[in-house]
Amino acid sequence: MSKAHPKKKESSSSKVSLSDRQTEAASLAATSSESLGGVGKYRVPIWPEWNDADVNREKWDSNRGPEDGKPTKSPSAPFFEDPEGKLLLPQCLKVHTWKRPAEFIVDKTPTVVDNQMTFDLVSPNCHLLCSELMRWIVSGIHILWMQFNCPSTEHEGWRPWGHIYSMCKVVNGHVPLFNSYGKYIIRLYWMGCWRKILVDDFMPFDEDNNLLLPASTCQSELWPMLLAKALIKVANTNLSDVCGGMDQFTFIHTLTSWIPETRPIKSVYLREIWDFLQHSIPTFKHLDDSLPVTKPEPTDAAQVKDSTLSSSKNQLLESEQCKADPDIVVCAACYPFQLHNGSFGFRQMANSSEFLRRYGLSLLHSHAVLLTRTRACPLESPPKPPPVPRWKLIRQPKEILVTAEPKKIPLSKPEQFIEVASPFLSYRTRSSGGSVPEPETKQNTPRKCSHRSPLVSITEEEETEYQEGLELDAAECTTNSPNCTDKMEVTAEDKKNSDDISNDRPQTEIKEPVTEESYYATNKPVLQKTWVDLEDFDKCFQTLLVFHKPQTYQHHIQKSHFKNTVLSKTTVAVKCSGSSTQTLSSGSLAVASPEQCPEVRGTYYLCVDSLQPSQILISFSSLLLWGHAAEEKQEMSAARRSAVLIAVPHSWTSLQSQLPVLSIKTTSTKAAVLNLPSGRHVLCIHINAALGYHVHLCSKTPFIFGEEETIMPHLTKESAHFTEQASSIFRALSRLVASFSDKQQQPALRKGLEETHCPRNISTTQEKWEHCKVFNLAVYHMLREALGRKLKADEQFAVQALTADPSLFPEEYPPILNADLEPPEMWRDREPTDREVKAVTVLQAGFRGHLVREILDASKPGTKENLNASKILSSVWSTIESDAHKHAAFLLRHIINNSKRKADLYPCLRDESTKIAFADYTVSLPDTANSWVLVFREIFLVSEEMLVIPKVYSPLPNCLLHVINNDTGEEVNTVFNRVAPHVYQPNKLGYTFVAEAITPELPPSGAKWRMCLIGSKEPLPKLSRDTPVSEFSVEEFRDYYIPNNKNLICCYRVHVTTDTVATVQLQTSHPDVLIRLSILDHEKQVAGKTGKGHVVIPVFFFLVNKDTEENKQEQSPSENTLQQNEGEDSAVKKSISSSDQYQPPTETMVHKYVVQAEVLYKTWNLSESQLAFACSVKDLENNETRVNKLEDVKRSSTTSTPNRDGLKSDATKTQRKTKGDKGKPAVANETSLDLTKPNWMLRVVTDNSKAKGIDVKRDTERIDQIKAIKKAWEMAEPGRSAKAFQSRLHFLKQVQQKECGDAATEENNDASRPGQDISQSASNQKLTDTPCSFPHMDYSHFTRHQKDSPVVMDSYIEEAQQRERTEKIQTYRLVREHVLECRKQEAFKRKELMKCQLEMYQNMQAAFEQRCKNFHNTCEAFNSRHRASIKKEQEEKEALEEAQSAALEKQAAFTSASAQPPNKQDKKAGKKK
Repeated sequence: MSKAHPKKKESSSSKVSLSDRQTEAASLAATSSESLGGVGKYRVPIWPEWNDADVNREKWDSNRGPEDGKPTKSPSAPFFEDPEGKLLLPQCLKVHTWKRPAEFIVDKTPTVVDNQMTFDLVSPNCHLLCSELMRWIVSGIHILWMQFNCPSTEHEGWRPWGHIYSMCKVVNGHVPLFNSYGKYIIRLYWMGCWRKILVDDFMPFDEDNNLLLPASTCQSELWPMLLAKALIKVANTNLSDVCGGMDQFTFIHTLTSWIPETRPIKSVYLREIWDFLQHSIPTFKHLDDSLPVTKPEPTDAAQVKDSTLSSSKNQLLESEQCKADPDIVVCAACYPFQLHNGSFGFRQMANSSEFLRRYGLSLLHSHAVLLTRTRACPLESPPKPPPVPRWKLIRQPKEILVTAEPKKIPLSKPEQFIEVASPFLSYRTRSSGGSVPEPETKQNTPRKCSHRSPLVSITEEEETEYQEGLELDAAECTTNSPNCTDKMEVTAEDKKNSDDISNDRPQTEIKEPVTEESYYATNKPVLQKTWVDLEDFDKCFQTLLVFHKPQTYQHHIQKSHFKNTVLSKTTVAVKCSGSSTQTLSSGSLAVASPEQCPEVRGTYYLCVDSLQPSQILISFSSLLLWGHAAEEKQEMSAARRSAVLIAVPHSWTSLQSQLPVLSIKTTSTKAAVLNLPSGRHVLCIHINAALGYHVHLCSKTPFIFGEEETIMPHLTKESAHFTEQASSIFRALSRLVASFSDKQQQPALRKGLEETHCPRNISTTQEKWEHCKVFNLAVYHMLREALGRKLKADEQFAVQALTADPSLFPEEYPPILNADLEPPEMWRDREPTDREVKAVTVLQAGFRGHLVREILDASKPGTKENLNASKILSSVWSTIESDAHKHAAFLLRHIINNSKRKADLYPCLRDESTKIAFADYTVSLPDTANSWVLVFREIFLVSEEMLVIPKVYSPLPNCLLHVINNDTGEEVNTVFNRVAPHVYQPNKLGYTFVAEAITPELPPSGAKWRMCLIGSKEPLPKLSRDTPVSEFSVEEFRDYYIPNNKNLICCYRVHVTTDTVATVQLQTSHPDVLIRLSILDHEKQVAGKTGKGHVVIPVFFFLVNKDTEENKQEQSPSENTLQQNEGEDSAVKKSISSSDQYQPPTETMVHKYVVQAEVLYKTWNLSESQLAFACSVKDLENNETRVNKLEDVKRSSTTSTPNRDGLKSDATKTQRKTKGDKGKPAVANETSLDLTKPNWMLRVVTDNSKAKGIDVKRDTERIDQIKAIKKAWEMAEPGRSAKAFQSRLHFLKQVQQKECGDAATEENNDASRPGQDISQSASNQKLTDTPCSFPHMDYSHFTRHQKDSPVVMDSYIEEAQQRERTEKIQTYRLVREHVLECRKQEAFKRKELMKCQLEMYQNMQAAFEQRCKNFHNTCEAFNSRHRASIKKEQEEKEALEEAQSAALEKQAAFTSASAQPPNKQDKKAGKKK
């Protein structure tokens, strides 16, 4: 492959076979595309997980899988074709034809692997290196080969063909065989697990018959092409490959499952990068001079190379022994410039290109390089100083150099170099065919490295031409390069010629980097290496790739999730090593169209609790594309964004948002290290991806990762710091108890105990004394808690001796006195004298002093009291040590709770924000479809002040939770429809938690609603009854909306026979209506709420009418039952506080509850058709009312007393009222209502046990009062109503006849009266039963006047009225003229103001342009001065360097002159004299 071979003629048979096969392949491809077209372009199954048994059962001569499934192609096909279609190559590689191995490998049998010792993927593939994808494939394989296949593990390392399976079993060291059918299986790592990828043996060729996949020098081998096809398949799922770059995608991760961590390389991070590399990769060191080293002189170039390699191996002997199998592999990468980077990117690209050329690399050939060593010393050890004679070591004279100027010590630059290895080192020079000069690799100073390049200088013109040639057409590169063949045909003659060429290469002395001839003459592909200065490292490379080996971590947890439309055929539970968490991984998946469902989102929680700082490696893989064609990938790249993983500190007891501590944005796979300090940390990890994602967490520190249900139980326990602090205090206390009677150890142990429990931030004596009092009291309470009883007198004495605190008398132990003992008779009715009081005080002080002395003696070892106290403590302490962890935590918790300085008492208190307590409450959701439902309503009692956060988990998206204080009726604030964290204060009636929801059209069957109460400590709010109730009784009322003057929607009266808790809800057909729902008691509002289209009063207590005395008697027993059996029913005893203030001063407490809904701000606007429908409904109701009136009149004439039933609402309203039971509202008359018309629905929800105690009816009190008045008139004068109705009809008939005769006159009158009230005419028309065909009627003469007696209108009155009208008209005219004049003036002022504004804007624009011009002139002047100063500094620096070099030469000359023998110096001095 080193020479271009002439094209050979093909035989006729080969031409026929090639054409036939291409035709057959085309037909099969068309058939397969048609068959897959019916399934859909997104129905290609995702590669299944790797299974050794499935591969062993694979059928290599058919399309059927190991389970004998349906074949994807025709069973009569003579070869295998990839079911995923043809491979999608980069745009710079144009595919012309596809060939099988038998078509382009001639005169030799194709094999998968021919040479298992070495391979070369650079020299035969120079026409492919224009593609960045191909360069990354080649560099990745070479890096892994060098990393695994060192001389010590030559036959046990990694083999690239080990990923290929064909005609073989899954065993270690397998060798795949050639399959004439063309079916091969590749094992690659993708999306968190090893995958099984099928490929065929169709190879792409361009127009010049060049193979477009990597090939080795042994052209009969197929493994590079097969492996590259599978790698490109995986790379095609990466969105960044479409955008023109590799981004975070690496083939090393795909081939090894190593986790790739990406770190940016910037100048500000160079120090950290250098420190990291020194601890991660081997370090170059010189051999120890004390060891004897014999180096024979080499005679030829081969021996020179062998000696160089041996010396380099000896130099790395020490470092390689320390790091034979490193945990990480470090690479660096430079990426090609993108046009969207801007002008700054152009400058960065130019600098990067310049520095890369210095070290033999090229920006046009961006790829990954391996970092092998670091060097902090010269390549060659400094020469040893000449031996000094012994006599010169005695009384050495001090050298004094007299100079006119102060001596400046030159600052030498530190030696900091990084060795990089790359298969493309000096590739541009080698491919150009020019001679390569010997590089300057041995450098004593860093200046040589930065100013001398190991490459031949390349002009920018040549580089540009070469880039254009690479990007435009790969064939041009092939013709220009002498190392590429025209046709991929291998014959025996070609093999012989290639061997002869390799043997005829001249043997010359070489050093790194080597030339092409010496590079390809080696036995195995060794990456070329060169040293890069640390200062130039950030200019050459942009990204540091750190590959972590997962097997080096003890704890692993993985989580995978794909889209809902991903069809999973098999789901395998894989248990992660080092963790009890199981991960569900998908076996064979199919992805639906991404346009059909939103992105995949996931939320997980991470909990780390450690005494030491921890590092967690988080690997994030995303699936953004699957099954897209080339054009579709281009479209998706513009519309689809990268997947994102964000880690944010989380606390369930706070709503304060915090900044993210980690953010990963990737299109393939990317990892980052999360560094956490010691302590307990809780992080919320939010994930967003297009089709799916995989998260892999690794750490050497134990951690917990999963859902809330997994994390929250661990947060109820004490943190590791808290446990450690408590254990240290308890151990110190146990040691003191064990050695309480030891004279030698007790003082030291007591002092150690004080140092352990006393915080370091307490400095004053007073604070220490207060803390010791708290600690002593905590010890006492711990003993009492452990024993479960009060301490006896001797036990109390022992505790006082242990703590050395005689004042340790808790309030539970008052002075022991006999309360029944009566004083003597002489002391009755007598006050003690001062002398007697003084005597008693002296006695008490003496007794107390005696007791204190006994306690202090008992605290000192060696006394009798001490021995007794030691025995008591030993017997008690055995009980405590049985559960030491629990009692130690109780001791420390008591100290913290009773200390004044809780915040900064101990360092472990920093973890208190993560400690929680929680309780779950679950109810079943009703099966009602597309309706509002009440899910949960319970009362919780709060015993002490506590912070509580309720969190709802509901399968219904529209679910709201309300929390109401039953004492005040106030609702707890909500944030984004969620109840905010609130400090709940203790109250009498507790807090009511009410949850409402709107069910979808297809409600989930058997679904559960769950509420979790999360608090910072125990105890949490307690439920008022044993179990929550999930079934309720619902009364529904539905009717049309009829506009009215009061804007009322509905009004219903509520009557209860027992105290009842209810929830009232109202909704309208129009969602934008502002509604006010109120509950009135004696026409005064006691509860109300405003909403838009939907409003709910979560809870209201309807009280029954009772006497005041009975209420007082029943108040105390109701409070007792509140805490026992019927907590919610007794809590009903309270109405809203405002309702009790407005009760009438009568003997009985009478409640008149009314539920009323009204429209606010006239927001329910009806259209003309809706308004006409509402008017027709109103007319119908009026007609029914008149019919009912006639019936009442007839009924009243036959009966002497009124019937109460006649006051009920009409039949139509009664039919619309429906009731439901057990949470299932039954709307019997729902079909009678037209839901397209404006309507409303009112719901009253109560408990099933209280359903019969509440009655809700339409409020007809006003109508009933009017009916009662009319009935009273009828009773006083029977037949009055019938006579009035008949006379009215007779009068209307007369008026009708009169109007029909004077129709023309009335029309003229109507035209002359344009201001006539039309609405009054319409209302009058409705009063008659005949059609409204007659004209307007004037009923003004029927109107009753306000005066008692009529007044005759004469001429004076007419004149006065005329004069008054004239004055009004004149006044109106004057006002109108004044208003018009004011408007003219205002318009003129507005015009003037507009002119002023325009002038001001023009002036401002001119001033701004002038300032910009001045600013630009100033900037230009500053830049010119800055450039002049830089030029001047450079000239001064060069002059200074020349002066320093001259001074150094003079000093060297002086040193050599001083080193001459003394006699010569004397002779020279004599001559001078």
